[in-house]
Amino acid sequence: MVLFGGILSIKAITFLSFCVFSIAALGYLLGRITIKCVSLGTAGVFIVALLFGAFFYGIDKSGEITGGLAKQLMIGGKSYIVNALKIIENLGLILFVTSVGFIAGPSFFGDLKKNFKSYILLGLIIIVVGGLTCAGCIVLDIKVFGRDMEEAGAMLVGLLSGSLTSTPAFSAAKATVNGDELEAIVAVGHGIAYLFGVIGVVLFVQLVPKIAKADMEAERQKLSEANPEVPSKLTGTEVELDPFGFCVFSIVAVLGIVIGSFKFGNFSLTTTGGCLILALIIGHFTKFGNVSFMPKESTLKVFRELGLMLFLIGAGVAGGASFVKYFKWVYFIYGIVMTLLPMIIGYIFAKFALKLNLLNNLGSICGGMTSTPALGTLIQTAGTEKVAGAYASTYPIALIAVVIVSQVLIIIFR
Repeated sequence: MVLFGGILSIKAITFLSFCVFSIAALGYLLGRITIKCVSLGTAGVFIVALLFGAFFYGIDKSGEITGGLAKQLMIGGKSYIVNALKIIENLGLILFVTSVGFIAGPSFFGDLKKNFKSYILLGLIIIVVGGLTCAGCIVLDIKVFGRDMEEAGAMLVGLLSGSLTSTPAFSAAKATVNGDELEAIVAVGHGIAYLFGVIGVVLFVQLVPKIAKADMEAERQKLSEANPEVPSKLTGTEVELDPFGFCVFSIVAVLGIVIGSFKFGNFSLTTTGGCLILALIIGHFTKFGNVSFMPKESTLKVFRELGLMLFLIGAGVAGGASFVKYFKWVYFIYGIVMTLLPMIIGYIFAKFALKLNLLNNLGSICGGMTSTPALGTLIQTAGTEKVAGAYASTYPIALIAVVIVSQVLIIIFR
């Protein structure tokens, strides 16, 4: 494995693989534990990854390598742990969002046409409420705790990006602040809030149907009526590039990465947005001429779950190290508020003002919160892949809005 100029030994690669699969095995076992019909599901992997990062990351507060994974991934006195975890995280993200795009593609544009205004409004409301909550916390931090305005702004916007598990917002905030010190503060805030940002939304999409005493069979029927099954455009006579659709999947992933890499100022679709949007479009058309461009359903389901697992491991191990290193209760509480308030207000608005059915509502909440793990949990809870359509429709709106809101907050509180 080549990591930015260094070559990891076979021993290091083997150890890293051992850690990844150990975290996955223990995480899925943890996710199976059910308390009053609520379980962590795949997010159990994230919890185990966090604990692993907290205890076995191997870099102390001064930046010294003390052992653990960091020492195993050393080349010439330098550890490549950050690069290795980023590769795992990004690979997982590509597999997950591309699979979601293909799955949602056939019904996406029909659903978007029917609920276009609702998805835009809900995505904007969630992000605006998150931004206003962040602004309120910044003012509180300055007035009550006497923090420096610029430092408070950097920390709280970092917390906002972590609360919404939004890498684009995190990147935009770092690019907008002045200096390495403030960039580090943004990173600290992101790391502290990321834990509840993941777990909070995962639990929310499970608890709401139980609190509402929803009949999931009836809710699936409502979702089917709002988003009717779209007949397949494939006739069975199309040429397949390979039996499982790996070739098509890879082509779309590569092009999605390229599209996501284009920057407009500080904004870009990122790998997530590029792969998701392109997979939605290809999934809608399913074929070009007589060539099938739709991977097998079984392939997409496996890639979706594998991708989510890898993403949670890569992000979780790094997040666990940051969480322990920089944790402060007041910032953690700020992060909880920034996660819960947008979800609660968004859910109430979607239910009573937009009249969205429960599963479309929760799918849109996952998209508005830009929460990849929560979508995986919601699909399991709902028992249908169709909730991915609402997520995919709301996600791009929230993605753009959260980047803009993060930059505006940084500029205001300079």
